[in-house]
Amino acid sequence: MLKLAQALGAWSPGEGAGPSDPVILLGAAWSDIVGAENARNSHPAQLAGDTLMIATTSSVWSAQLSYLSEQIIEALRARVPRAGITKVRFRVGKLPAHGGSGLRAARVIEGERGQRTSEPASDAPEALRRFRATVNAAERAKRARGWKECSGCTALIAPTSGPLCTTCEIAREAERERQISRLLFEAPWLGFAGTAKLIEDLRQDEYDSIRRRLLSRWWDRLRRVRLAGTLSRDGAERLIASSYVLLKSELAPERLTPAIVRNVLGDDLHDLLYETVER
Repeated sequence: MLKLAQALGAWSPGEGAGPSDPVILLGAAWSDIVGAENARNSHPAQLAGDTLMIATTSSVWSAQLSYLSEQIIEALRARVPRAGITKVRFRVGKLPAHGGSGLRAARVIEGERGQRTSEPASDAPEALRRFRATVNAAERAKRARGWKECSGCTALIAPTSGPLCTTCEIAREAERERQISRLLFEAPWLGFAGTAKLIEDLRQDEYDSIRRRLLSRWWDRLRRVRLAGTLSRDGAERLIASSYVLLKSELAPERLTPAIVRNVLGDDLHDLLYETVER
């Protein structure tokens, strides 16, 4: 069997979009980031490298928002610093449907002279100016009521909240799960006791849950190559199989025998994975 150390730096346990996906997080708070008027006519669509693609309702809005690129990028980086967004691009596209009557109704916001108005903004810069005035007023009111800054991103959170805002808490949990998953891949023989020495406050139920998910994910990939009858070009399935057998059997590497490996994987998968190595 191949050494698990060969997989260092080459494997990531996470796949697909999840609750910590930057586009999902930004979409949920888009109105707060760019203002209600701008949010009615735009929405984050896709993150490609360091560039966030933003869908708009028309080429006019694409042009209007492009003038605000620097301010938008600054706000995006404050919200999701780990995403590494340095550019934004605008293109006409379909926006997600918004439920409720709040977005369809005219927003009542503070005008320049403190008067309340339901008149829509004439352009994107005006909408952003109004939004900033509203945000500044709301921030002053929150601070007066004892709201505090998130220790992760400095966003204001309620006095009764923990040290992190919801976004930072989700990001922290995602990073914690990534670290645990990586340990279970690289050193599955550690078991709960050994892993708990490296991960602060690790709970048995947390460990068991991540272990079950990894075993299911790894087996699904191994099952697919067994059905296809061929491995990927880099043969990564052999590394996954090594971790799978150790984590599934909960045996130390030195206690594994060829018979145990074959029993865990099954004859067909075992031969597909190792027959070329054994010859």
